Amino acid sequence: GCGGEQDTLDAREVARKLGIPHHLFAFQPEFEEQVIRQFVNTYEAGMTPNPCIICNRCLKFGAMLEKALEMGFDYVVSGHYARIRQDEATGRYLLYKAKDRSKDQTYFLATLTQKQLSHILFPLGELTRAEVREIAEQSGLITARKRDSQDICFVPDGDYAAFLQRYTGRCYPEGNFLDLDGKVVGRHKGAACYTRGQRKGLGLALGAPVYVCHKDMQANTVTVGPNEALFSSALRASNWNWFPFPQLTRPMEVTAKIRHSQLDLPATVYPEDNGFARVEFQSPQRAITPGQAVVLYDGDYVIGGGTITEVL
Repeated sequence: GCGGEQDTLDAREVARKLGIPHHLFAFQPEFEEQVIRQFVNTYEAGMTPNPCIICNRCLKFGAMLEKALEMGFDYVVSGHYARIRQDEATGRYLLYKAKDRSKDQTYFLATLTQKQLSHILFPLGELTRAEVREIAEQSGLITARKRDSQDICFVPDGDYAAFLQRYTGRCYPEGNFLDLDGKVVGRHKGAACYTRGQRKGLGLALGAPVYVCHKDMQANTVTVGPNEALFSSALRASNWNWFPFPQLTRPMEVTAKIRHSQLDLPATVYPEDNGFARVEFQSPQRAITPGQAVVLYDGDYVIGGGTITEVL
């Protein structure tokens, strides 16, 4: 996974090849406290976390950026596919999609603050993945054909339920699977171990495919239903980070995405009290999931990002 021992060795070799110093810093306590524990707490609260977004904000461009500034450096330069520009009129830093739309990573960067953006450079944002690979090949870098990292680094096998049990040492209590009418249709292995939209690993034989539609952590029940029961047209989100302005003060026509892998689609965002905002899509979206990020766009640039708290 990302950040493993082989990555460290590869970075060291690339630095040697380029003739630049290579430093290795240990941020294990910060990583465990801010990423892993929040990952576990979010699942136990009945939601589905996105640890890569948290890691970008708190570690890569949090702890590591602070360390770089302490050492007298002006910028952290990263291989993320995105672009940063400063608005001359307002002075605010704006986040733009990468030239290579298939590799765009703005979804994972939508919580970065103005201070962080002012000390970050994304040189790959103006290049395609193929161009980057070619440059690395011509430069003789050992990472030129290295496989892209796709996994959560601390759950490389993708088994979140097993990780939760290993990390916490707890066996989550079994409970009832319910259908949409509230009828018991089976037993689950702990509500914390499931996510909205999940189909695999349910162990249910109901004659037709069913998916996780809802979890009640207090009652320890997991409600399942057909695919069409997963579609919703609106959500509420909190912990917003806005790029072109400090706060959202009026409704805006935007495009929005609720997961990295999807296209951003037409929606309207409405400001609400206490820092919340409501996003209403023009067409229903599948498996909007509390705990995940919703990111809003205006063409190429990011309006803001927040954490989904409620499916409406």
